[in-house]
Amino acid sequence: MFPDRTAELKARMPELRGRLLANAPLSEITWFRVGGPAEILFTPADEADLAYFLRSVGIDWPVFVIGLGSNLLVRDGGVRGVVIRLGRGFGEIKVEPGNKLRVGTVVPDVKAARAAAEAGIGGLAFYRGIPGSIGGALRMNAGAHGRETKDCLVEARAVDREGNIHVLSNADMGFTYRHCAIPPDWIFTEALYQGEAADPAAILDQMNEVAEYREKNQPIKERTGGSTFKNPPGHSAWKLVDAAGCRGYRVGGAKVSEMHCNFLINDQGASGEDVERLGETVRARVKAQSGVTLEWEIIRLGEPMPGQPKGEALAEGVAA
Repeated sequence: MFPDRTAELKARMPELRGRLLANAPLSEITWFRVGGPAEILFTPADEADLAYFLRSVGIDWPVFVIGLGSNLLVRDGGVRGVVIRLGRGFGEIKVEPGNKLRVGTVVPDVKAARAAAEAGIGGLAFYRGIPGSIGGALRMNAGAHGRETKDCLVEARAVDREGNIHVLSNADMGFTYRHCAIPPDWIFTEALYQGEAADPAAILDQMNEVAEYREKNQPIKERTGGSTFKNPPGHSAWKLVDAAGCRGYRVGGAKVSEMHCNFLINDQGASGEDVERLGETVRARVKAQSGVTLEWEIIRLGEPMPGQPKGEALAEGVAA
């Protein structure tokens, strides 16, 4: 537990309209269902409220942002500083002329895909297969089934650490594989997408194919964070994990999915350390077996319990 400093923050920003909570349990809002609390959890009312908070909070406060918690592993010691979770004020979806769709960044990817389909806008059906929000899709250039965010984004809005609002073109985003070049402390608030005219029924059929593929090939009903590791150039991460003998491998309450071994699962009351130790052990075994170093796709946030290691120091022995 962290000391309650909400009164200190409220005194700095008397016009704040959003909600501040001390020691908010993040395990309740992340898909792995593990990890410690946020020292402060802030839910801004809207973009203006978010900008005001960032201008007022001061650089002495670390600030982090989370979306739906799907691609996130929170460590057991919690997150010191402010964790920002966008709410309803960032959930608008608007169809614009020319087969464009404007979407708030708290909107789930699947909901954006459905809105596009209903409007007869093709090109966003791949979002049906991504278990996250639009904000995360922008940050990680999310993609599936041969298409990525970079292929359809026109522009994005973001608020920087000083509370300035930016409108960023596709080129400004600096997209590469599962990455964008925007500073990590900028917070995305809105995205504008360009699609093409298409038959709504045909789009829905495409989305159903994506959904059926996920249900058949991925452990979507488990407590998981989605794809754990990025695909290295010329390789599939899951094939490397499988070849290293890690399918079904367990550490504590966490294990590598037997259905798709680029997914880690919390199936027996795992801790955040269990999940991270499992991931680091898989990385070490893959490195030993193939010489390839896997890079985490899942974001790890916060600190371990006092005296406990994190990162590569958690890896267990690589012997089978």
